[in-house]
Amino acid sequence: MQNEKTHGRVEVLLEQYLREHGISKNQASRSANITRTRFNAYCKNVVQRVDLDVLARLCDTLHCSIEDLLRYVPRET
Repeated sequence: MQNEKTHGRVEVLLEQYLREHGISKNQASRSANITRTRFNAYCKNVVQRVDLDVLARLCDTLHCSIEDLLRYVPRET
């Protein structure tokens, strides 16, 4: 990706968080009131535009902080 070379990228760590805490995708998506399609996009880290409301619902549902779900990866030099 060209943008990644100029300024890094943000990774969504949702699937990793769920796995580490033994939470099912069905349970989490239902509790956060997020469609399974959208939820899967976050799990697979293929979201182009992050919805802050979705992130807030995930943090509230999973009782976690934003740092648990997102990570900035600096560009390689």
